[in-house]
Amino acid sequence: MSLQKSLKERFFHALGFEVLAIAICAPLGAWLLGYSLAHMGLLTLMISLIAMFWNMVFNAVFDRAQRRMGFKRTLGARVVHSVIFEIGLILAVVPLAAWWLDIGLWEAFVLDIGIVLFFLPYTFAFNWSYDHLRSVLVARHLRKKALASA
Repeated sequence: MSLQKSLKERFFHALGFEVLAIAICAPLGAWLLGYSLAHMGLLTLMISLIAMFWNMVFNAVFDRAQRRMGFKRTLGARVVHSVIFEIGLILAVVPLAAWWLDIGLWEAFVLDIGIVLFFLPYTFAFNWSYDHLRSVLVARHLRKKALASA
């Protein structure tokens, strides 16, 4: 395990984020909006695929910005990370939701605000937890490597 994230790790990170999100959002959306689980499940899957691609691209850019600017992944950095990520996702998801649910862009935007109210804390908590777990695993790996070479 290296300090720099590989493409494989980025994929695992995005996939874990999306699988958990689908497991929460598809049944919740079906129940709250009165659509079938299949209809909401397909919408959630489409949004998830868009979000997974955006997650991988955005996090790569975020990592590059961190290396270039030298900031630490503090609570404030993760809040900024989550907000910027969600703004980008809104721009992609609103037209899709409007089309799939056969509603206007305004209604889709209002619906997406509700989704963002869920995903802002979810994104923050998932990434904060992931960063913490990853730092523990990297430190453990480096200790084992140091012991093996001693």
